[in-house]
Amino acid sequence: MKANTKATAVKIFIAFTALTVVSANVSIVNAATKTIVCYKGTVTKKVTAAAPKCPTGYSTTKPVVKVTPKPATTTAKPAAAGSTAFSGTYKGKISMLWSASDVQATSVTGAGTGTILGLDTLSGSGSSAPSSQCDSINGSGTLSGGGNTLKVTFDTSSKACGAEGAAPTLVNITGTAVINGGTGKYAGATGTLKVTGSFAVNSTEAGTKESTALTLTLVGNISTK
Repeated sequence: MKANTKATAVKIFIAFTALTVVSANVSIVNAATKTIVCYKGTVTKKVTAAAPKCPTGYSTTKPVVKVTPKPATTTAKPAAAGSTAFSGTYKGKISMLWSASDVQATSVTGAGTGTILGLDTLSGSGSSAPSSQCDSINGSGTLSGGGNTLKVTFDTSSKACGAEGAAPTLVNITGTAVINGGTGKYAGATGTLKVTGSFAVNSTEAGTKESTALTLTLVGNISTK
């Protein structure tokens, strides 16, 4: 009985030892398959061990790569040419000097309303040598306001026509004003403005000066550079 008991105990000890060794080997094998990735800046390193640890200076935390945005490319574009609608009525005075052969508009002034782009003041001068009830006129003027000016000149189609064959009469103006530059934001401006207007002539004798009410309406487009 004692021999059998001792033999049995030895067998149990051997079996227990074998199981322990097998379990240890299995654990070692399983632990050996554990791999971690270590990072240091842009360098990566894999470490495989039973209890893997990153080398000094390495970390298992993956670094965040900062992307520096490229500076935006800004290319200055030249200002595009634009065309702006203009529509205004100017009311003021026309001062005239009549002679036997012509009439001089020595001063033309007016204040404007409408879509006049800040150009609320009209000034100018002109002349005509009427040989009939309806004849051509010459004239130029300046529209100004807000530190800007626009220069205009009547073209050859512009006319002044008396409602009557002799004074006193109402004179109607029709034609086109050509834009020929200016100052400020209208420097180098171009375009045309249709002109209609009227004023009264009361003088019946040559050599007479007079100043009467004037109305001018200008409609068109202003092109700027």
